[in-house]
Amino acid sequence: MDKKKKNRKKNTQDLHKDDVTVVDTKLAKKSVIATAIGNAMEWFDFGIYSYLAVILGALFFPEFSGPLQLVFSFATFAVAFLVRPFGGLFFGMLGDRIGRKKILAITLIIMAFATLSIGLIPTYSSIGITAPILLLVARLIQGFSAGGEYSGAMTFIAESTADKKRGFLSSGLEVGTLVGYITGAGIVTLLTFVLGSETMHDWGWRIPFFIAAPIGIIGFYLRSNLEETPAFETRNAEEEEDKKQKASLKNIFVYHRKSLLIGLGLVSFYNTVYYVILTYMPSHLNAVLGYGDTKGLLLILVVMVIMIPFVLTAGYFSDRIGNKRIILFGISGMIVLSIPSFLLIGSGNSLLVFLGLMILGALLASFQGVMPSLLPSLFFTEVRYGSLAITYNVATSVFGGTAPLVVSWLISATASRLVPAYYIMFASIIGILIVAFFVVETSGKSLRGQPPAVEEKHEINDVLEDPEEALWWKEEKSEIAERKEDDSQDDDHEN
Repeated sequence: MDKKKKNRKKNTQDLHKDDVTVVDTKLAKKSVIATAIGNAMEWFDFGIYSYLAVILGALFFPEFSGPLQLVFSFATFAVAFLVRPFGGLFFGMLGDRIGRKKILAITLIIMAFATLSIGLIPTYSSIGITAPILLLVARLIQGFSAGGEYSGAMTFIAESTADKKRGFLSSGLEVGTLVGYITGAGIVTLLTFVLGSETMHDWGWRIPFFIAAPIGIIGFYLRSNLEETPAFETRNAEEEEDKKQKASLKNIFVYHRKSLLIGLGLVSFYNTVYYVILTYMPSHLNAVLGYGDTKGLLLILVVMVIMIPFVLTAGYFSDRIGNKRIILFGISGMIVLSIPSFLLIGSGNSLLVFLGLMILGALLASFQGVMPSLLPSLFFTEVRYGSLAITYNVATSVFGGTAPLVVSWLISATASRLVPAYYIMFASIIGILIVAFFVVETSGKSLRGQPPAVEEKHEINDVLEDPEEALWWKEEKSEIAERKEDDSQDDDHEN
């Protein structure tokens, strides 16, 4: 009998009734709401800054004129992407060492403070060059805290839910993304309509940033009153020798390198598609296709509202037919329908434009509904937060944040309106190869390094009847433990 079979046989014998975690459904739902609020705040800021970019450019960069003002305004916004990996590394490693709950409360309050601060900064006309410097500092703080936000939220929800409902409840995190962006953009649009352009330039632009304060206080209260995830608590309760193996960069890069690379590939393809569709498209409608600002933005907002039930539906069905099947369906759709969708968008007919956007939005929703549960399942409990933080933020900064810039440059260089479609297709081809050949189906299974989690006590017997399926991850954990032991022995031998 080979080593893998021996490990599998031993692990299935090790599963007992007391090993299975019974998740409190009410607490799990509370966790979803508390974590989604933080993600909503991040995208609330994204929405209000994007919609106020022209005003902020005029108020903080008056020495420049026309398009150059907008360039500096967006450059200040984009600089946050540069520090996200550092924030992710800092908060991610802390989250694996001292707990998910504490870090998520800290990142939220820092984000709320930074967003509120932007609304309090005097403009260039009042304090000169100090104004754009303070704006830059606030954006850097936002980016640093955001680096630990989304990865921590994914980790917390995945570790707090029953295995058979992880997909549906985790999809609530992306609902927070859409709600935050829609709310931010909607508030700016409403204020502009009610107050008028002149008042918005005088003081109205500050109001959306002030709203961050109460949102942050509510979110901080909810997160502070959450219980730590069962997976982290179980990890802390393990024997003393295991507890000494704290999360470290060496641990992640040496023993979890394969999962890290798979995660980087998944997030790179996902965020490339995500940022092209939701971030670049308003500019494409306006600058390339000649739609007015209001019309193009309104179409995108309507599409995002309709995407919410699609996201939840994708999460729901991922628990039943598997997250791998859902994401392969979405990627295949992107490859086949990207060009037809952009032909519809370029038709000039409002109904066809909306239909093209909706096709892309619905396919994107299939990714959004699955990724928050799929990505955490790649890593073991001891390194999950830190690994996700590295994976998500590096890929987001390098591929997601640059996608609108690359697409804009390619359109300028080729004069082809179908460049976004080609770019999405290229990213999707990379994605389908990664998912098809390297991603293991994890829906309904326990997370790596975490005992099985069920919603009702009567489900424990079902788990015990098929322990090999429930403890699939222990085989890999045993192999990693053996590699660590071999490395330790080699080090002792060298010494």
